[in-house]
Amino acid sequence: MARVRYFAAVEEATGRDEESRPETTLGDLRAALLAEYPSLIGILPRCAVLVGGSRVDDAAPLAADATVDVLPPFAGG
Repeated sequence: MARVRYFAAVEEATGRDEESRPETTLGDLRAALLAEYPSLIGILPRCAVLVGGSRVDDAAPLAADATVDVLPPFAGG
């Protein structure tokens, strides 16, 4: 299962900093997260979602050993 790590507002919305997920594509993962965590509806579309440190499209497969980082927009200077 893919390891999904949550940061900042996404961590607050899910109540966890990481979890293992069974979805096999990034699009399936996004859909499952929105269904499981309705509080992500306003956040997830604005997040950078990286698979193995790179941005990929929703059709990208998630290998069993994949690491997915969900990063909300950050402000600062």
